Amino acid sequence: MSLSVDDAKCTRCGICVKECPPRIIEMVDPKALPTTVKGEEERCIVCGHCVAVCPFAAISLNTMKPEDCTPVNKKLLPTAEQVELFLKSRRSVRAYKEKPVPHMVLAQLIDIARYAPSAHNSQPVHWLVVENPREVRQLAALVIEWMNMLIRKSPRMIELFHFDKFVNAWERGEDRVLRGAPHVIVAHAPKDTPMAQENCAIALTYLELAAYSQGLGACWAGYLLAAASSPAMITALRLPGGHKCFGAMMVGYPKHEFRCIPLRNEPSIIWR
Repeated sequence: MSLSVDDAKCTRCGICVKECPPRIIEMVDPKALPTTVKGEEERCIVCGHCVAVCPFAAISLNTMKPEDCTPVNKKLLPTAEQVELFLKSRRSVRAYKEKPVPHMVLAQLIDIARYAPSAHNSQPVHWLVVENPREVRQLAALVIEWMNMLIRKSPRMIELFHFDKFVNAWERGEDRVLRGAPHVIVAHAPKDTPMAQENCAIALTYLELAAYSQGLGACWAGYLLAAASSPAMITALRLPGGHKCFGAMMVGYPKHEFRCIPLRNEPSIIWR
């Protein structure tokens, strides 16, 4: 990665050197411009820390210029009290209105989620957005088929996971798998990518919180993920070759309003 420094703007403060995660930026003397350590260019992870931290917009990468980056408007940042209420009041939504979420809103959720941290800034997360509620229901039906198959192979699945209750509810017309959500968003990545599962989980967490901020409800689609390796689900998802589903989220407008924050266990903490 090529780093360039505007001599007229740079004050030689050295902040970029201190903030570079792989430590590949140096200043050979206090009056010198920051430069990439010779032979270490390939270790740049293109995180943009050097561009973002420079107080004078003096640093650019060949793929990232400060004028192309969104400035941080501190006036828009929530207070600590607001963040606490936002995070504590978030709920996993399992009852949805029969109302589609506009395409642009779904796109905005993913646009926010792409800023989630990833190991080594690899940004491996890809997305599948199932917008059609009929296709969402078809995916739920495939999960039910998968549950039925496991029950036939091992009746103990009823005792362990109560899959029979999901199947019986489905036969009564009740979807306990994807909860009648109008949309499902799948996070997938090349299956051999290091820490792909963790990266996808973090990105989906960003997406879920972004959904709450937009007045939407969301919930992890754990049963879809559990069934994602079944042949029928692989065929239905049609992910790119070599990719694997590492998580899925139901998304829609919540049918009901939550009016208080339910209690949780006290944290178990070891202080050292």
